[in-house]
Amino acid sequence: MNILHISDLHFGPPYVPQVGESLLRIARTLEIDAIVVSGDLTQRAKRDQFIAARTFLDQLPERPTIIVPGNHDVPLYRVRERLTNPHELYCEHISPELNSVTTIDGAVIVALDSTAPRTAISNGRLHPGQLEFCRKGFADAPPAAVRIVVAHHHFAPAPDYLRDQTMPGAKRAMAQFIELGVEMILGGHLHRAYIGNSLDFYPGNHRDRGIVIVQCGTTTSRRGRGREREKNSFNLISIDDHMFHITHYLYFDEDQGFAPFSRYLFPRPGRRFVEPIGGGDDLR
Repeated sequence: MNILHISDLHFGPPYVPQVGESLLRIARTLEIDAIVVSGDLTQRAKRDQFIAARTFLDQLPERPTIIVPGNHDVPLYRVRERLTNPHELYCEHISPELNSVTTIDGAVIVALDSTAPRTAISNGRLHPGQLEFCRKGFADAPPAAVRIVVAHHHFAPAPDYLRDQTMPGAKRAMAQFIELGVEMILGGHLHRAYIGNSLDFYPGNHRDRGIVIVQCGTTTSRRGRGREREKNSFNLISIDDHMFHITHYLYFDEDQGFAPFSRYLFPRPGRRFVEPIGGGDDLR
């Protein structure tokens, strides 16, 4: 299966229309089976911004779409609304579900709302009930199905000079994900891409069960950071029985479009690379 992974659209002042149009064009040319949107669809959780985001999502290819809210999708300065009904507009225009389980072509995708409007506005948080929701979501997954978690906030820091603080309780969540056999986590929030493995940060109880971490940059806004400052990106994830293939796309102003910038290969659990005579890569 192929997953289009986009994030941090930030409809409102930071949104870049020509980049959004470019994403819609290239999305129609890619062979995708599902779309993941890992949060921050709006800049300030205003009704008109949600309407614009909904209009944009409706123009993407008609595929199963997994969406989670980000911290920008709850009111920041409208304090009373944030404390009493923070997801009202998100649920009205984007999705009534904040946590969801989706099964597609041999994959089970659990999406978790990591926003914490009343306690951790920026860094997010997962509560024990959500980890239990995750456990139940994977309980009936076929043994061969790939298990994927989607959340807006990051469980592992990007390995660069910005030194972002990770989500409170991230290690606890990672430990449970590893026990549940999660193979990949998709997220956003950092406004630059990071693609790696959880073993770089959390050794955990099972050294043979690292989780592939796929963070997406900001796909359509001016809010890129670090190495993707003033840049836009998305990921295309291809999954088969043996391997994860992840292609990181960047937007190039000179071409007015997205193009592949880097590629990553990760063997799935129980598989490994072997090098046959004559060079090249193979798996077993």
